[in-house]
Amino acid sequence: MCVHGRACSTFAPGHALHLIQARLASATPSDWVDAIVEAVHADGTLVLRPIAGATPLSVWNGSGAAQEISAGTPVALHERYDVLAVGQRRFNVAPLTD
Repeated sequence: MCVHGRACSTFAPGHALHLIQARLASATPSDWVDAIVEAVHADGTLVLRPIAGATPLSVWNGSGAAQEISAGTPVALHERYDVLAVGQRRFNVAPLTD
């Protein structure tokens, strides 16, 4: 469900995951970063703590990732193609900067 109240019809950052985006992320396994969800906000913002101990990363998703995960959930983030993996599900995310 998109933030606009129905299924996402846009492939803009943080909305629906495009098939090509998913395939590119799948084809480049070395760009995945394992992380733990540190915080989930109602507006779709997720704070991720990389396992490697790097600085927390904030991303936004408007198509339901925040409803499917909670703090402490292990995830993987593909930093080049902005894809968040939660188990077998994949989400398009928009990186947020401070």
